[in-house]
Amino acid sequence: MDLQAVQNVRERLHSQVNRVVIGQRAPIDLMLVALLCQGHVLLHGVPGVAKTLLARAFAASLSLKFQRIQFTPDLMPGDVLGTNLFNFETNSFVLTKGPIFTELLLADEINRTPPKTQAALLQAMQERTVTIDGTTHDLGSGFMVIATQNPIEQEGTYPLPEAQLDRFLFKVNVGYPNRDEERQVVMLHGHGSAMPDMRSFQLEPVIALGELDALRSAVAGIRLSDEIVDYIVDIVRTTREQASLLCGASPRSANMLASAARSLAALRGRDFVIPDDVKDLTVPALAHRVLLAPGAEIEGLSAAGVVRQVVDQVAAPR
Repeated sequence: MDLQAVQNVRERLHSQVNRVVIGQRAPIDLMLVALLCQGHVLLHGVPGVAKTLLARAFAASLSLKFQRIQFTPDLMPGDVLGTNLFNFETNSFVLTKGPIFTELLLADEINRTPPKTQAALLQAMQERTVTIDGTTHDLGSGFMVIATQNPIEQEGTYPLPEAQLDRFLFKVNVGYPNRDEERQVVMLHGHGSAMPDMRSFQLEPVIALGELDALRSAVAGIRLSDEIVDYIVDIVRTTREQASLLCGASPRSANMLASAARSLAALRGRDFVIPDDVKDLTVPALAHRVLLAPGAEIEGLSAAGVVRQVVDQVAAPR
């Protein structure tokens, strides 16, 4: 499959999602980049900016099995993974699969459930398998998690542990629309206050799992020169040398940044990665993987701001 097919999928996907969600082109692109390189996405934004609606519209535009979990304080790991129940007719235990047995999982308000339940996603997100009562079950190559998180309401929430955050390829900030976009939102959805029924938009899937595998193979063939590899490694290693950071980015993040840069290059119609591809992805790929030092927080610095400083420090290859 050639790169034109990747670009065609991108434009068709935007066309379908924008029938439901106005604007948000950058988050949609990052979600597609993650899909192409088998990554997961954390959508971060204040209430009412259509995080959940964006994830649902994205899922409806793909021919992938979709499940949604509304994370709550009383949610248990078994509610996510499933459990073995005894069948008296067959005199044996039978697995009742949980919602994680899908291809695209929406983890809504993921920080509203305790760490014990959050941890149920760790194996699935890293290995695309789950282990229940000692038996490992495969989730398939299409498995992807899109999670949502509200940054301003902390009561009744549980901070995501670093191991959980490191499983996400991107942390995507979903911001407010501009005035024209907000006016279109009111024109489209202003007739009711409830969540729109996705079926009423009659979205047409733009890609199936088989086609997705072909696109991923095309993306994996994007050329990553030695100079670009050095550039990615230098950026990641420089985060570990910052006095304002308690902990820098991990080697895993370098691998994921390289994979994402290949996907973005394909979306932009190139069969090779350039420094701008890396620069454009560094903040969403690394900012949630570094830890600010206490003094830096007092000074008003942010993880994203420090990562931007790192990108400015590291010389890009010509």
